[in-house]
Amino acid sequence: MLLIGNATVLTFDEETPIINNGAILIEGKKIKEIGETEVLLQKYPNAVFKNVQDKILMPGLINTHTHLYSTFARGMNLKTDSPPQNFLEILEKLWWRLDNTLNENDIYYSALFAILECIKNGVTTIFDHHASFNYIDGSLDIIAQAAMEAGIRANLCYEVSDRHGQTKSDASLKENERFIRKIQVSQNDKLGGMIGLHASFTLEDRTLNKASELADELHVPFHIHVAEGIEDLQDSTKRGYLGVVDRLSKFKILRPHTLAVHGVHIKKEEIPFLKESGAYVVHNPESNMGNAVGAAPIKDFFDNEILTGLGTDAYTHDMFESIKVANLLQKHQLGDPQAGWNEVYNMAFNNNIQIVSNLLGVEIGKIKENFPADLIIVDYISPTPIEKDNVYSHILFGMNGGMVETVIVDGKIIMDNREVTVLDYERIHRRTREQARRFWERF
Repeated sequence: MLLIGNATVLTFDEETPIINNGAILIEGKKIKEIGETEVLLQKYPNAVFKNVQDKILMPGLINTHTHLYSTFARGMNLKTDSPPQNFLEILEKLWWRLDNTLNENDIYYSALFAILECIKNGVTTIFDHHASFNYIDGSLDIIAQAAMEAGIRANLCYEVSDRHGQTKSDASLKENERFIRKIQVSQNDKLGGMIGLHASFTLEDRTLNKASELADELHVPFHIHVAEGIEDLQDSTKRGYLGVVDRLSKFKILRPHTLAVHGVHIKKEEIPFLKESGAYVVHNPESNMGNAVGAAPIKDFFDNEILTGLGTDAYTHDMFESIKVANLLQKHQLGDPQAGWNEVYNMAFNNNIQIVSNLLGVEIGKIKENFPADLIIVDYISPTPIEKDNVYSHILFGMNGGMVETVIVDGKIIMDNREVTVLDYERIHRRTREQARRFWERF
């Protein structure tokens, strides 16, 4: 048994949201008991004791939309005469070229290094949206292997698109089916699978029909970009639909538990369709700002009781950073200094938890007895008291991913004192750089 004590415990449990000088007893994969440090030390004298020294002990963070395959884009020369001028050009000149160049080793090292960055920033559960049209069959197994080696929880999918032709589109659907069937019989509670789709504007009716039929057969929802750029909306209106939500609803892509990512250009008139579908929205503020596509109507989603989670779109692997920017973006967009406060908290610390529960089938995101021990220790020593009513203020204005020093998933320490314990970080870092250089030569 492991006893972590002398901590400021942020439980995210309404009954006891904060425990000063608190301790958590971990037995196996679960949280066995929570209480004051001295009490649990006396009760369990033989437990291994880890002294947190008044640092923050809180649940691991959740990222409900990322792209592990994007690692090698950092610092890469696009080798084009002119830089991208709009979102479609960003896709064409960067991302669609990148995902069509990845090979087996690229997929593994880009995923593994990105996962290690997640760990270093306190993220213990991710929802990844993968594309590698040069290497489709078996690609999700490579990413799953990286996730399992690192010890995190991951929900994976392969991005189906018709932009490379029908043959690769069909192969992408088959990769989703193969992986999901494998996961469904494996009973691995750290892995999940969904059907990935790129976006409405790169998907023909035939493919949407096939995907919808496959989802019915497998009893799974979708992970899809929805109205991220104006191009997606324009394509749907040209096809005779009110907008992207209208088109995807007609093909039953938007269904209970589907992750409708971004939602920047969802029309106001379509929001009732989205609500009725039971799909979730995932907000990615930094990516939306970086690609200059606009700001999602988060307040409208909340006003219409559409469950909205928070991701990063791989713009960062630091969810503390995404929380900060999401909060600022709403204030800036709406011209209201109070905007975003409750919404962003709920996205990160309530809705992301619900998404994991519904799609991975595991209860995490709180420090409660019998919950999985997915925890992080944050080296944040507050200059002011941390109390029940100001916990979020301390997270928002005081914490960042670089402060995370220990990460535990399923009761296993995977990073301790900022050193990854499950893998040889230095070797992986070196191999990733070597692989990135090879990739850049082929790009």
